[in-house]
Amino acid sequence: MPLKTLNDLLVQEVRDIYSAEKQITKALPKMAKAATNEQLSAAFEEHLQQTKQQIELLDQVFGELGVTPRAKFCKGMEGLLAEGEELLEEQGKAEPFVLDAGLIAAAQKVEHYEIASYGTVRTWAEQLGLTKASKLLQQILDQESQTNEKLTQLAQTINQQAEQPQAAGGQG
Repeated sequence: MPLKTLNDLLVQEVRDIYSAEKQITKALPKMAKAATNEQLSAAFEEHLQQTKQQIELLDQVFGELGVTPRAKFCKGMEGLLAEGEELLEEQGKAEPFVLDAGLIAAAQKVEHYEIASYGTVRTWAEQLGLTKASKLLQQILDQESQTNEKLTQLAQTINQQAEQPQAAGGQG
C-alpha cells in the first residue's frame, strides 16, 4: 500500500504492532518458563494474557480504520526477541538471579518499543479524528506502561540479588 496520507501510515503502523504482539505471544511462554523468580514468571504469564487481549483490541482498531486485520511483519520486534532468545540460551549456565535480571531487561526493551509505537499511533488516530481508535490505542498504551512499571519494581529486588550471586547460593 503506497503511503499517501497519514491514515495510510497509521494503518501500516497498526499492522506492524499487530505483528509485534503476535510475536510476543510466542516469546512470553518461553520467558515465563525460564524465569526462576516466581513473581517474574507470573508477570510474564499475566502479560501473555494481556497481550492476547490487546490483539483483540487491535482487531477493533482495524474495524474503526475500515480495514481487514492483517499483520505487516515487525522486524524491530523480531530483533528485540532475538536478543531475548540469546539470553534463554544461557539457561542452566547463568546464575538464576542474573538470568532473571537479563530477562527483565529484555522484556523492558520490548515494552519500551511498544510504548513508543502505541504512543505514536494513538496520536495519529487522535489527529485524524478517529476517537474510538484513539481510545482503544490509549487503553493498550496504558497497559504497556503499567507492565513496564511492574517490571521496574521486580527489577529492584532481582537486580540486588543478581549483584551478589554468592549470597544467593552461587559460586560467583
